[in-house]
Formats: sequence, structure tokens, C-alpha cells
Amino acid sequence: MNWTFFFARRYLFSRRSHNAINIISGISAVGIAVATMALVCTLSVFNGFQDLVAGLFTAFDPQLRVTLAEGRTIEADDETLLRLGLMPRIEVVTPVLEDQALIVQEGRQTVVTIKGVADNYIRQANLDELLYGDGTFFLQANGQEYGVLGIQVTSRLGLGATFDQPLQVYAPRRGERVNMANPLSSFNQAELHSPGVVFMVGQAEYDAHYILTSLDFARNLFDQPGRISALEIRLQEGEDVSSAKKEIRQLLGPGFLVQDRYEQQEDVFRIMRVEKLISYLFLTFILLVACFNIIGSLSMLMIDKKADVQTLRSLGADNDDICRIFMYEGRLISLLGALAGIVLGLFLCWLQQTFGLVSMGDQSGTFIVEAYPVSVHFGDMLLILVTVVAVGWISVWYPVHYLSRRLLNR
Repeated sequence: MNWTFFFARRYLFSRRSHNAINIISGISAVGIAVATMALVCTLSVFNGFQDLVAGLFTAFDPQLRVTLAEGRTIEADDETLLRLGLMPRIEVVTPVLEDQALIVQEGRQTVVTIKGVADNYIRQANLDELLYGDGTFFLQANGQEYGVLGIQVTSRLGLGATFDQPLQVYAPRRGERVNMANPLSSFNQAELHSPGVVFMVGQAEYDAHYILTSLDFARNLFDQPGRISALEIRLQEGEDVSSAKKEIRQLLGPGFLVQDRYEQQEDVFRIMRVEKLISYLFLTFILLVACFNIIGSLSMLMIDKKADVQTLRSLGADNDDICRIFMYEGRLISLLGALAGIVLGLFLCWLQQTFGLVSMGDQSGTFIVEAYPVSVHFGDMLLILVTVVAVGWISVWYPVHYLSRRLLNR
């Protein structure tokens, strides 16, 4: 065993001649442990929210979505896109055309996103778990067009799952300027009837802004004959999404974007990653401040052990050996604080997962979950351990060298 480490360990756990040194060393370790525990709990809560959002992916989020890298629409019979139907690992390919339109119903109006889909969309999305009402899901019948509304859209329009009067849908005509004398002449107008069902995803992004209808209706409304804005893909059961995405990207080339569910919600996850990073940096700064307590403990220990230092020098120890003893002392304090903080943090995370000690709010049912979600990731624990040890070791390097010159007469 390295004899300098042996002395540092003995100094850490043995009683000093001044009890204040033990107290200050304990306070230093506790401060580091608390900061470490805060890092564990905070990062685990952010992980919990990320996992919660990922768990909210629904039938509205296709496994893979293909769009143009530049531009909004493309010909549906483009040869590049037709190759997708030949891939054996793909089960369903659904052409989609999306754009915004104005809905008017009995004096009420709202702007929504019209999502025109092909007939195979029912296989693509598995809508059974999302539909509510006494009717059935269909988008065209007997020459009439039907629309399935998000449940919050129906609420804004004062409707139910079934409505007698068709919705009036308006969209600007392509390439025309608004005629101020007769504004309605600059809009395409169409009607949507009720199939007797609405959908509820549980996310306002969809429930409050989307209407599902047929692809033909959307093409006519938006003056986009034969064109689509995206392809939604469902893979065969058991297929790996990452490898399929890579293969489709190679097939389509750089002119297309192929996004999985996480990339379709990239803005949400990017914000959460930035918030997590900022919290990590702030808590690391607090950890650095906590490490300054070690300096006071080491300076008092050096004064207390002056006689021991002289004895070690008489036995042949040089100044670097003496300095290394106190370096190990400071690093041991930071390491013990880090390990204790991680254990305490994991214990608190377990309590939160098991009992939900910290709730999201006072009113039950207001939030998707009742208590703050936590999810412990091994990579984060390793990062925290490395961060605490590195900050602790770096923070004692200069003070030990400086104090050893001033207090030990180097």
C-alpha cells in the first residue's frame, strides 16, 4: 500500500487533538453528500419526465415519418417514395396531407389542422383505443366527406361526438391574393359531416388542433391534387426502428427526412435536455462551493500534524510526499461524500417511486401523474460520481500546495 495514502486514511478516521477538526471534516463530507444527493434526485426527476413524455406516444405518432427536407409537398407517385412499399420490413405506408383551415359552425369558429389520410390509416394508427362515441370510424361514404374531430375541438365549437349540421371548412386558394371586396371568393369551401365519433389522445397538441378526414378531401380543399406532405410508416412486428430508419434514409437519399417518434417530438426533448444540463451545471457550482469546506479542514489538520510532519521528514519523506498525504486526505473526504450522497439520493428516488412523497399538486386528477416521476439511469450516476470526485480533487490541489508552503515551511 502507498504509505502516503495509508497516513491520509489514518488521519481521516483517527481522533485529532482538536475536536474541531473532526467536526469541520464531517461538515465538509456532509456538504458534498447533500450536493451529490441533490444531483442524483434532480437528474432522476428530469429522466422521469422524459420517460413519461416518451410513454405518451400514441397512435398519432407513427413509428416513422417521412417528409421532404426542403419544401412542403411532393407528388404521391414519386418513384423514390414508391420504393418504400417494396420493403419487406414495412407493414403499412400511409400518405398524409396536412395543412391549416378555418372551421365555422353556428357562429363559432376555430383554426385547426386538417389531416387528410388514406384509407389504410385505420391499420396504421390502431385508433380503437382513441375513439369515443356511438358511431364508427369512416371518412368517406355515399359521396359525402366525414371528419373525426379532436375532443377539445368539439368543445370549442360547442359540439358533441355527433352533430347534425355539417362543419363549414375554409382554406385559402393557392396563389391568390385575398379579394377585400369579397373575401370568401379567395377561399375554398367544403363541408364535413359527423361519423358519430371523436378522438382523444390526451395531449392538447392533437386533441385541440386536429381533424382527421380523407386524403381526397384535403387535396381538394388545399388545391394539392395528387400530392402529399408526409408518409407515415408502420413496421412489421418485431422490427428494429433504428435499423429500419437507417435503411429507409439510405433508400430515399438526402432529399427526405426520416424521423422516429423521438425526433418527431424533438423540440420537447431538446428543451428537457437543456433544462437538465442547466440544472446539472448549477448544482455542480453548488458542489464546488461545498468543496471549499475541505480547505479549512486541511489547513487545521496541517497545523495539528506539524510534529508528525517533522518526524516523517526525519525518516526520509520529502516535501512532495508530505503534500501528497494531505492531497489524499482531501480526496478521501470528497469521495466519501460522493458515495454517501449517491446512496442517499438513490434511497430518496426509491421512496418517491414507491410512495410518491412529493406530489405534483393539491388537486387530484389535474395532472397526468399524481407525483413527480423519477427514473434512475446508470449513466447519470456514473457522471455524478465522476463529477463529484473530479471537482473535489481539483478543488484541493492548489490549496494544499499553497498551504503546505505556508504552514509546513516547505
